[in-house]
Amino acid sequence: MKTYQHFATVLTGLLGTDTAVRLTVPGFMPLSVEDIGQSGDGNRLISICHYGEQNGDLMRDPDMVFEIHAWADAPAAEPLSFRNDYMGLLQEVYRYDDDGKKTAVNPKLKQELKSFAKTWFQNLKEQGFLGDSATREVLS
Repeated sequence: MKTYQHFATVLTGLLGTDTAVRLTVPGFMPLSVEDIGQSGDGNRLISICHYGEQNGDLMRDPDMVFEIHAWADAPAAEPLSFRNDYMGLLQEVYRYDDDGKKTAVNPKLKQELKSFAKTWFQNLKEQGFLGDSATREVLS
């Protein structure tokens, strides 16, 4: 639970009151953070992504989408999906019905994405994306 609360703190802190920002740190791929709408349950969805370029096309490397839950003691951000365009990979923790409501969960993938996100967020911190050394550009 504390891990998901940490994810929420980082993501909402990076966005602030904006809906899309790009963070740059010399020597690393830029990091984009975007509010991408609401889940079928009405919760906020936030994407965090490094973009590369291949043959003029933007490529996600990787992109993770998190759902922000308003838990009683603190907001929490649950990883929902992982995408890497260079690998042709899209993984989603849940299956959804036509109304966007969750119908099934892949618990193994859910744990893998939680573990990956913990490592990624730690790397982002060490690289300077989560500190004052990152240049923050508001996109919208």
